[in-house]
Amino acid sequence: MEPIHTAQFAGMLGKYIEYPFDTVKVRLQSQPDQLPLRYAGPFDCFRQFLKSHGALGFYHGISVPLVGAALETSSLFALESAGREVLYAFGLASRGERLPLPALLATGAFAGALASFVLNPVELVKCRIQAPADAAAGPLRVIRDVFRHGGLLGFWHGQVGTLIRETGGGAAWFGAKEAVTAVFYARAQSAASPLQRGDILRRPLPLWQQAVAGASAGVSYNLLFFPADTIKSRVQTRAGGGLRVVEERTFWREGLALWRGYGLRGLYRGCGITCLRSAPSSAFIFMSFDGLKRVFPLH
Repeated sequence: MEPIHTAQFAGMLGKYIEYPFDTVKVRLQSQPDQLPLRYAGPFDCFRQFLKSHGALGFYHGISVPLVGAALETSSLFALESAGREVLYAFGLASRGERLPLPALLATGAFAGALASFVLNPVELVKCRIQAPADAAAGPLRVIRDVFRHGGLLGFWHGQVGTLIRETGGGAAWFGAKEAVTAVFYARAQSAASPLQRGDILRRPLPLWQQAVAGASAGVSYNLLFFPADTIKSRVQTRAGGGLRVVEERTFWREGLALWRGYGLRGLYRGCGITCLRSAPSSAFIFMSFDGLKRVFPLH
């Protein structure tokens, strides 16, 4: 199995776990400023949505995010691997040795920055489907609307937010996973005899430790750069009407308006439920990817 297929499979399975939580997150983030907040919090949003749309409503429009999950995870893992190859080519790291944390952060940021350009069109369509104003719209209708109002470039509306989120988030995602993994290996080596220490790095960690490392990646990704995601979602869900409206909804203007109206709390609206869904999802993605690599050696 090729690395790209392994990552695609893991990403799509992870999306099924997190999508209902993501729907709640986007609806919390996209509430209008000029009206009283529709939802008191994530649990109230979940309750109202379940009452009006039913359990299956949480998976409305999942076809586009499934494509996005496959693109995102395959792009991230492939580009992070390419970043490592750049370091090896310039003699900045030694092949076969674990990369130091600064190098991991650099390759993760590199992967996230490039992947953001692939991901933004999918994010735009997904957010428009999940937002209250477009909750009844399907993927094809949203795609037509975006193209009619903004042309092909309209699909990259909100790219600044996606770029910031994915660049920093990619560094945090790969960096946190590898950092926690290194801690577990170091603890195992310190408890082992000198003869056993050489074999420890060649063995996979226990499943619970793999899960903790993967979960820490998801929480770090979202917690550190959630304000960028909040602003991005608001920019993308409020695009519509015409090109002038799209131009006025810039990342910086939306962020400043949100800060003035709600402060730091507004920038982190929906963060709790996002971290809650990202922990098991990221754990599953990394465990699946690493497990499939062992079953199907990558070439």
